[in-house]
Amino acid sequence: MNTRLQVEHPVTEMTSGIDIVQQQIRVARGEPLTLRQGDIACRGHALECRINAEHPDTFMPSPGVITGWQLPGGYGVRVDTHAGAGYRVPSHYDSMIAKLIVHGASREDALQRMRLALDELQVDGIATNLPLHREIVRDAEFETGGVDIHHLERWLRARAELRSQVA
Repeated sequence: MNTRLQVEHPVTEMTSGIDIVQQQIRVARGEPLTLRQGDIACRGHALECRINAEHPDTFMPSPGVITGWQLPGGYGVRVDTHAGAGYRVPSHYDSMIAKLIVHGASREDALQRMRLALDELQVDGIATNLPLHREIVRDAEFETGGVDIHHLERWLRARAELRSQVA
């Protein structure tokens, strides 16, 4: 059995309606699973953005104290975090301060919900990758879903070229 919990498990939970952590705890206590594979049905679309304490252009860590913290909410919006106002982001550990997860009936619904949630999410006092996420979810190619694992590096290169032409 692989007991490692993937960092993106909330996406699976949002589309399946199953609390994976609860099921793992039950198994660890010697209890049987409360469902079978055939009971699991996926519905809708879910997206996750990892909010990191890092500069949105250089990806360099941004340790320091979070002075302002406003989380989004509403139907289909989930935030997993350990941080908040007054939290000191350390310089020697993982820079992830939150995971923002949204669910919608369709990809378009999920994208719209993510755009709104990202706009509502505010983190002050440190640099974060929020501006990067806000740009990416509005990218036409990303919106259509025709991206691969190299999309981000191409997108960043094109954005840098465009910025250098404007400067």
